[in-house]
Amino acid sequence: MRKQFFSLATLLLLAHPALAETCGDTGDGFKQYIASVKKEAAAQGVSQGAIAILNRLKYDPGIIKKDRAQNVFSQDFLTFQARMASAGRITKGKQLVQHHKDIFDAVEAKYGVPAPVITAFWALETDFGGFMGKSPTIQAIATLAWDCRRPEKFRPQLIAALQLLDAGDMTYEEMIGAWAGEIGQTQFMAYDYNESAVDFDGDGRRDLIGSVPDVIASTANLLRKHGWQPGEPWLQEVKVPAELPWDQADIAIQHSRKQWAAWGVKAASGKNIKADNFPASLLLPMGRNGPAFLAYHNFTKAYLKWNESLIYSTTAAYLATRIAGAGPVGKGRATVEPLDYEGIVSLQKYLARKGYDVGEIDGKIGKGTRAAVKDVQMQLGMPADSYPTPELLQALN
Repeated sequence: MRKQFFSLATLLLLAHPALAETCGDTGDGFKQYIASVKKEAAAQGVSQGAIAILNRLKYDPGIIKKDRAQNVFSQDFLTFQARMASAGRITKGKQLVQHHKDIFDAVEAKYGVPAPVITAFWALETDFGGFMGKSPTIQAIATLAWDCRRPEKFRPQLIAALQLLDAGDMTYEEMIGAWAGEIGQTQFMAYDYNESAVDFDGDGRRDLIGSVPDVIASTANLLRKHGWQPGEPWLQEVKVPAELPWDQADIAIQHSRKQWAAWGVKAASGKNIKADNFPASLLLPMGRNGPAFLAYHNFTKAYLKWNESLIYSTTAAYLATRIAGAGPVGKGRATVEPLDYEGIVSLQKYLARKGYDVGEIDGKIGKGTRAAVKDVQMQLGMPADSYPTPELLQALN
């Protein structure tokens, strides 16, 4: 479930159009691709010892199969969080915060990221280090880099993985992780490992597999680089009124808490929210009738840079509030009937035919789909809360 990539491969495909034409070929094309990676790695100063690792690689169709089967992000928020932000994870998260209190306190003093925020990612990514994956990292990244779907995202990670070997933090045999190339207890991609991993226990290695101090500090350091602002909130559950300028409920739009209060937004308890000038977005992960949150800078920047999936990031931020002591999320003002995977795909195809840029037709309600839904809702005179429902799909059909 990750994170930030850099599109150097786009330049490569422009310079070598033959690679673009044969991407995904499991025969000689993959061998030729690896040969080109060797040249690029050498030009970037990677040692011949690390480059020789590429001779061991083979194209793994099982990785591609897993990449195409990520329908879990098509679930609605309440369903997803019920499974991922479980009572067991909340309890264990609180216990770990206390058990490692000295480390968390030192990390927060240095990086400004609270323990519950770090612990929630620790829980969601690997169940607190319980399952970090079984895929050979470099082979997984090479397969995804050669696949036609997202080569520009993974080729830079392939070079970064070789650089990570050169840094000496782990060997090729130790570099085992998730199928998409993530490594360690909070699942860093190779580039993030190189740039943001921290040797917090002072043993001379940045160990995100076996060192809890390194895991905690490195996670905080990466979030800080993503834009985390110390001392600021990230997510606050609220209640919304029956009527609101729903088109303003958009993760890309901010208003002061004073304005949200004037529109009738209240705390989850029913009490008034703080009516000051602090900016926040109104996040409605299941539309105007479902759960509601005020999302702050730390959510819109750090969380969504960690993972662009709104349902994952909302769940991670919500789980952090639970570990910090907040109560269970409410179900909202009324029952919400979400679209299933096939319904979302059908909607995306319709929107794409109408000229909307919804990105990949993948059954996930991403940024492009939400923006298109909002525009269509406004055209139809429906409450523009950006959330697709069977009612909307029926109206379009």
